Amino acid sequence: MSDALSEDGSDVHQDDMEDVMTPAELIAKLEEAWLNEKFSPELLENKSEVVECVMEQLTHMEANLQRVKKGDAKASVHRMEIDRIRFVLCSYLRSRLQKIEKFFPHVLEKEKSRAEGEPSLLSPEEFAFAKEYYANTETYLKSVALKRMPPNLQSVDLLKAVPEPCLDSFVFLRVKVEHANILLEPETDDQREYVVDLEEGSQHLMRYRTIAPLVSSGAVQLI
Repeated sequence: MSDALSEDGSDVHQDDMEDVMTPAELIAKLEEAWLNEKFSPELLENKSEVVECVMEQLTHMEANLQRVKKGDAKASVHRMEIDRIRFVLCSYLRSRLQKIEKFFPHVLEKEKSRAEGEPSLLSPEEFAFAKEYYANTETYLKSVALKRMPPNLQSVDLLKAVPEPCLDSFVFLRVKVEHANILLEPETDDQREYVVDLEEGSQHLMRYRTIAPLVSSGAVQLI
């Protein structure tokens, strides 16, 4: 993979990241974001910088592929790698859009209540899409159903009507950074609190709510 990506010899820069990543590291970041987004029950922080860099890298790779002589065996390998990266990128963006459509009132409310300096949940394009989806849903409900209801039932609170993400669902994860004394179950009248140590490289099946902060920090990878 790294050979195919680094053929053009170009550097990949991210203004918001301290270190310059190699093409292979960039694709690894994309794949990590993709798997986390695919398997998490809630919408995660957007990775627009990674997406933009990958799209730029794909453009370079396509340009290099055009210069390869016809019949060169390497061309088909590079084409498969380009298609694979594009699939991962499209799947990542599609997963995010599906969650926005499914949880749009809660996504917008969370973005609205975001503290100053806290990373944005949505990219500008996703934010515009979510607002438009919210407005269109409201308009559709009013024109098709609500206007035919009794006056006292002609309004709907979408925050209450649309289910929230189920953060208590269970997910598989691989530990990237060791953490000790992770609280799995708080102490109650019926049971004592239960803690576990997460060793680097170990795999677990755990409640998402418990490890959500570790997913955000990159300490664990959903699988």
